Amino acid sequence: MERREEQPGAAGAGAAPALDFTVENVEKALHQLYYDPNIENKNLAQKWLMQAQVSPQAWHFSWQLLQPDKVPEIQYFGASALHIKISRYWSDIPTDQYESLKAQLFTQITRFASGSKIVLTRLCVALASLALSMMPDAWPCAVADMVRLFQAEDSPVDGQGRCLALLELLTVLPEEFQTSRLPQYRKGLVRASLAVECGAVFPLLEQLLQQPSSPSCVRQKVLKCFSSWVQLEVPLQDCEALIQAAFAALQDSELFDSSVEAIVNAISQPDAQRYVNTLLKLIPLVLGLQDQLRQAVQNGDMETSHGICRIAVALGENHSRALLDQVEHWQSFLALVNMIMFCTGIPGHYPVNETTSSLTLTFWYTLQDDILSFEAEKQAVYQQVYRPVYFQLVDVLLHKAQFPSDEEYGFWSSDEKEQFRIYRVDISDTLMYVYEMLGAELLSNLYDKLGRLLTSSEEPYSWQHTEALLYGFQSIAETIDVNYSDVVPGLIGLIPRISISNVQLADTVMFTIGALSEWLADHPVMINSVLPLVLHALGNPELSVSSVSTLKKICRECKYDLPPYAANIVAVSQDVLMKQIHKTSQCMWLMQALGFLLSALQVEEILKNLHSLISPYIQQLEKLAEEIPNPSNKLAIVHILGLLSNLFTTLDVSHHEDEHEGPELRKLPVPQGPNPVVVVLQQVFQLIQKVLSKWLNDAQVVEAVCAIFEKSVKTLLDDFAPMVPQLCEMLGRMYSTIPQASALDLTRQLVHIFAHEPAHFPPIEALFLLVTSVTLTLFQQGPRDHPDIVDSFMQLLAQALKRKPDLFLCEQLDVKAVFQCAVLALKFPEAPTVKASCGFFTELLPRCGEVESVGKVVQEDGRMLLIAVLEAIGGQASRSLMDCFADILFALNKHCFSLLSMWIKEALQPPGFPSARLSPEQKDTFSQQILRERVNKRRVKEMVKEFTLLCRGLHGTDYTADY
Repeated sequence: MERREEQPGAAGAGAAPALDFTVENVEKALHQLYYDPNIENKNLAQKWLMQAQVSPQAWHFSWQLLQPDKVPEIQYFGASALHIKISRYWSDIPTDQYESLKAQLFTQITRFASGSKIVLTRLCVALASLALSMMPDAWPCAVADMVRLFQAEDSPVDGQGRCLALLELLTVLPEEFQTSRLPQYRKGLVRASLAVECGAVFPLLEQLLQQPSSPSCVRQKVLKCFSSWVQLEVPLQDCEALIQAAFAALQDSELFDSSVEAIVNAISQPDAQRYVNTLLKLIPLVLGLQDQLRQAVQNGDMETSHGICRIAVALGENHSRALLDQVEHWQSFLALVNMIMFCTGIPGHYPVNETTSSLTLTFWYTLQDDILSFEAEKQAVYQQVYRPVYFQLVDVLLHKAQFPSDEEYGFWSSDEKEQFRIYRVDISDTLMYVYEMLGAELLSNLYDKLGRLLTSSEEPYSWQHTEALLYGFQSIAETIDVNYSDVVPGLIGLIPRISISNVQLADTVMFTIGALSEWLADHPVMINSVLPLVLHALGNPELSVSSVSTLKKICRECKYDLPPYAANIVAVSQDVLMKQIHKTSQCMWLMQALGFLLSALQVEEILKNLHSLISPYIQQLEKLAEEIPNPSNKLAIVHILGLLSNLFTTLDVSHHEDEHEGPELRKLPVPQGPNPVVVVLQQVFQLIQKVLSKWLNDAQVVEAVCAIFEKSVKTLLDDFAPMVPQLCEMLGRMYSTIPQASALDLTRQLVHIFAHEPAHFPPIEALFLLVTSVTLTLFQQGPRDHPDIVDSFMQLLAQALKRKPDLFLCEQLDVKAVFQCAVLALKFPEAPTVKASCGFFTELLPRCGEVESVGKVVQEDGRMLLIAVLEAIGGQASRSLMDCFADILFALNKHCFSLLSMWIKEALQPPGFPSARLSPEQKDTFSQQILRERVNKRRVKEMVKEFTLLCRGLHGTDYTADY
C-alpha cells in the first residue's frame, strides 16, 4: 500500500532527507545495526531506522522488505514498520484503503505461517492493530472472519501451519488491545465487541484442546491464547470448559506451565468473584492436585510445586471473601486453606530448596481481613474455625524462619542469604499482622514454647529453634504495644539463660532486647538483667549493628533510669570506639546513644563524661589541624566531626513537656547554668576554625563542620544563643572565601530560630546581607555549575521572608538583583532548584504591600517573572513541577491582580508563545480562567496541568492517564 500524502514532521529534526528512506538504505542501516562492531555506528543506524519507520516511505518499503528472498531480520523490520504505521498513524489511512490493507496482511500472514515465527508474530500484531482500529463499525465480525479465513481449505499452507498462525493472531489480539493507544470511549466499544467475539474463539479452543489428535505445539498455543483472552474480563462461567481442560492438561509436563498461567489468569480476573457457583466447582479441581503436589515435593520438582501453589493461592487470595460467604461450603474452603498451609510449610529452606512458600504469605493477610470484616456473629463462628489454623500458621512460619545448619549456611551465596533475610522480614510482618487475630494468647504461646525449650533437660535444643521463637517475639514487640503483657517479665528472665553460641542467635537476642526497650522504661528494675548482655556484645564486630542499635534504643527510652549504669556504659563505649571495632555509621549511632544517656545526668556529670569522651578526639583533631591536607587525614577529620555532631544531635538537657498536654512540644528552660554542649562548642571553636582554614575548599569538611552547628542548633534551640555572634562571623568568613551550600543551610537554621530576637538580629542581618551579596556575585560569574548553592540560597530567602521580612527592608539588600536571580533559577534543569525558587516567589509576592522594595521590584520586573512561568508551563520545565508554577500564578493573581490581568494578555499575545500548538482561543480561555480564580488554589493547579498538556500536544493522549 503506497502512500501519496506527505506525513507531517515524520523525518524529525536532523533526520536524513525523506528520499533517503529507500529499501536499499534501510537494508544497509539494518546491516549496520546488527553487524557493525562500532557502537556509535549502531546507535546512528538505530536512530535513522526509527525515523524511517515513521516516514511516509515506510508504507512502500515495508512490503518490499517482506519479500521471500530477504533474511528474517529485514522481514521483521518491515513487519514492525507496518505495525507502527497502523497503530500510531491510523488517521492518515484513507478509508477506501482499509480493505486492501487488510487483504495484504492476511496474504502475508498466510505466507509466513510456514516461515519465520518472529516475523509471523509481528504481522499478526499489525493485523490485530488494524482490527482494533476498524472494530466494531468498519469490521463488525473481525474475529469470526479471521477464524473463517484461516479455516478455508483452499490455502496453500498445511492445516497445522494455518492453525498455529490463527492461534498466534488470536493470542496477540487481546494483548494488542491492552497496550493500544485507543481513546477511552473507543476502548469501551472495542472491549464490548471483543467480549461478543469470544463466542467465535472459545468453542474453537475447546475443540483443539480436547481433540486427541491435536499435537502438543497446538495445545500449547491454545492455552496461551485462552490465557490472553481471559484478561479481557470474560465471564468466568464462559471459561468453565476451558478451565477444566486446562486442569486436565496439568498432567502433561510439556503443557504444565501454559496451563498454570491460563488457570491463574482466569481465576484472578477482578470480575470472577461474581460467579460463585463456578468458583465452588473449581475448589475440588484444585484439591485434586494435592497428590501431584506431594509427589512433586517428594521428588524435589520445584517448578511443579510452584505452579500448583500459584493456582491454590490465586483461588484463595482473590476469592476468600466470596467463598467464606458460602457458609454451607465451609469445609471445602477449609480444605483449600489447609492445602495453602501445606504450601506455606513446604519442606526445605527458602530460597535454596524451595521458592514456593513466599507466594502464600499475602493470602493469610487477606483471609484474616475477610474474617474480621464480618458482623459479630459470623465472625465468632469463623474465629472458632480459623484461630487454630492461625496458631498452626505461626508454628509453620517460625519453622520456615529457622536458619539452616552452620555448615549448610556456609555454602549459601550472598544473594541467597539476602533473599533469606528479606523472606524472614516478610514472615516477621505476617506474624505482626496475625497478632491482631490471636492477641495476647500468641505471646503466651511463644513464651511457653521458649520456656519449655530452655528448661527441658531431656534433649539438647538447637540454637535455630530458640532463635526462631525469639524472632517471633521480636517481630510482634517491635510494632505492638506489649507493655501490658504478663509474659514479658518471664521472657526478660529467660534471655540471660540462653546459651549464645552463634552470631545469628546473638543478633536476634540483641534485637529482641531493643524491641522491648519501651517495656524496660516502664519496668526499670529489669534493665540490669539485659544491659550487661548488650554491653558485652558491643565488643563483637559481628554484632555491630544489633548491639549498637539496641543500646541506642535503651538509652533513648530509658535514659532517666540509666544514671546508675552511665559510667559503665560510657567506659565500654569509649573502649570500643578507641579500638575502632565498629564501622563509621555504627560509631555515629553509638555517639547518639551516649547523647541520650548523658542528657539525663546532672550538668557537672555531663561535663565530666564529655571531657573523658571527647578529649582523645580533640587531641587527635589538634594534631590533624597541623598536618598538610591529604585524603587520609581528611577522612579522619570528617569522622571526628561526625562523631561530635551525632553526639550533639541527641544531647539535650532541657526537658520536654508531656506531648499530650499541648499541641506543640515545647522546651522548658534548664536552671542549671550554661548548656554543656555550648560549653564544649566554645572550647573547640577555635580548633574548628583552624581546621576550616586549611580545608575551606573541601565541600565534605565544610559540610561536616556545618553539621555540628546545625544539629546543635536544632537540638538546643534558644540554649544555643551564646554561640550566635561568633558562629555568624565564622559563617560569613567561610562563605566569602568559598561559597558552599552547607553554609547557606546553616544560615537558614539561624534565621529560622534567632532572627526574630532583637538581641540576635544584628549579627544575623549582617550574615544574611553578606551571603546574599556573595551569591549575587556568583550569579554574575555564571551560577549553572552550582545548582546546590542556588537551591540553598532560594530556601534561605524564602525562610527570611517567612520568619523575618524585615531582612528585606535593609537598604544594602539589592532586592531587584535577588528577584532577577530567582527568575533565572526558575530556568535551571535541576528540579529541586526550580522548586526552591518557586517557593521563594510564593513567599515574596504576598509581601508586595508591606515591604516597599518588594512592591517596587514586582511592579518593575513582575512581567519577566510571568513570562518565565509561562515558558516553563509551555514545555521548558518538567511536568512534575507544574504545581509549583501554579502556586506562583495563584500568588500573582491574589496579590498583584491588576498587574497580572495586564501582563498575561500582553505575554500571551505573540503567536507561538508559550507553545506553537496553542490557538489564540485556547490562550484566551486560559488567561480568563486564571484571572477568575483567586480563592481555590487546587483549581489553578488543575488549569495549569490542563494547559501544559495542550502546550505539549499531550492533551487527550495515553500520556495523561497517570497525570
